[in-house]
Amino acid sequence: GGMLSNLVSQLKDAHAEDKYYDVLEEIPRVRKDFGEPPLVTPSSQIVGTQAVLNVLMGERYKMITKESKALLHGEYGQTVKPFNPEVQKKACGDETPITCRPADLLKPELREMEKEVARYKQQDEDVLSYALFPQVAVDFFKYREAQQEKVDPTRADTKAGAYPV
Repeated sequence: GGMLSNLVSQLKDAHAEDKYYDVLEEIPRVRKDFGEPPLVTPSSQIVGTQAVLNVLMGERYKMITKESKALLHGEYGQTVKPFNPEVQKKACGDETPITCRPADLLKPELREMEKEVARYKQQDEDVLSYALFPQVAVDFFKYREAQQEKVDPTRADTKAGAYPV
């Protein structure tokens, strides 16, 4: 449903609603070229958007989205079947595709994040909250601390060390 409503919106934006059935026919071809990823977020949106572009451009893969390139590069992991090598080459050029689990290429950051949030950490989940949503988590930690210490942070003068209750 989300994939279809998204492509309808894209076609409306391009004033090409009449191309809807052409896009529906293009989707399985793109999906096959992309190694038959499951049609769930985000791969459904990637396949659908690429199908819309292929139809609107009048030429398959004349323009390739950065998300399509990332998928064909292996950044979303392995697909059920191999990618179409010609499409992959067109998207990625001479870049070496990722063939391992993409997350294995990331440097470990959790220990560093635990140090950054040490002042506020009350439970292990606090580190995970900070890792996922750094700004929001810090705001929450400050609010939680204010509630626990009965300090109104909006009235506190942190420079002078005055904390009205």
